[in-house]
Amino acid sequence: MGVFDFIKGELLEIIEWTDDSRDTLSFRFPDDDKAIKNGAQLIVRESQVVQFVYLGEFGDTFGPGKHTLTTDNIPILTRLKSWKYGFNSPFKADIYYVNTRLFTGNKWGTANPIMVRDEDFGVVRLRAFGTYDFKVIEPKLFLREVAGSDQNFRLDEFTDTMRSRIVSVFSDALASSRVPALDVATRFMELGEALLPVINPIVGAKYGLEISSFIVENVSVPPEVEQAIDKRSSMAAIGNLNEFVKYQMAKGMETGGAGGAGMAAELAVGFGIAQQMMQQGLGPQQAGHAAAVGAAQAATAPATADLLTPADAARILGVPESDVMAVIESGELKAKKIGSSYRITRAAFDAYLHS
Repeated sequence: MGVFDFIKGELLEIIEWTDDSRDTLSFRFPDDDKAIKNGAQLIVRESQVVQFVYLGEFGDTFGPGKHTLTTDNIPILTRLKSWKYGFNSPFKADIYYVNTRLFTGNKWGTANPIMVRDEDFGVVRLRAFGTYDFKVIEPKLFLREVAGSDQNFRLDEFTDTMRSRIVSVFSDALASSRVPALDVATRFMELGEALLPVINPIVGAKYGLEISSFIVENVSVPPEVEQAIDKRSSMAAIGNLNEFVKYQMAKGMETGGAGGAGMAAELAVGFGIAQQMMQQGLGPQQAGHAAAVGAAQAATAPATADLLTPADAARILGVPESDVMAVIESGELKAKKIGSSYRITRAAFDAYLHS
């Protein structure tokens, strides 16, 4: 082999990279200390971008196509290398191929709950996970902030590097969007689309990326918040509390129960509780809810017992047991004394209510 053949073997004449891995984001061309020949052919395929780096500084960027490397079409590298009058000799530079195609189905998730201020529940802890699609739009920024000087930067390395960053961006976007926790847990698709305009400016400016699709697959809240949501749903199902009380009373009348006395008992229990709660300083809505619950409990209590104790009568009437004992001793309420205890028949109790 002659001297010319030896020199030719030490020069790069054709530079190209065929990616068949489907998971490589950036690739540093393996020059093996070979210099690039003046007039070498650079081949860049679709969904590829080539970035030259000379002594740690970014040089020229080439898009898809076939490029002849001369002084005219590498002005940045020419300036960095200080070729004042052009060059005819070989030169050295790092060549990075960056894959600009869309990478789909990348998973993200919160390792720890994120704190969100919610209008309904105050400060609440949320966990979330999903998938996102992305592509590189700024090769220089991506190489500097994400890939670095890695010779073969693959998708698994990217996932490890970006997982916490994506979650951080998601957390900030969710906090600034002020989406209620109830909506977060039920409108995943709309949430992902709404967050895209907030997330993209951040990842674009920081990492040279564009998120084309951000999907929230699940958002979970702590168990105590789930219970609060269930209670809220129950109250919404009840609707108007006064109407609920009337409904319970009507159901009691339909089933017969204790007739007028049973209805009176339900009214006494329900509104007795409500009156006590109003005296304790609770609002009308809370008291109305208590009345509804009390009436419902009374309506579902057994109405076929033949005998009542003074305590039973007091509970039905919503008065102290001592008041019941007073009307028994006065003879207004007929009762049978057995040993030291009194028993009241249902007929006697109904007669007292109608007297």
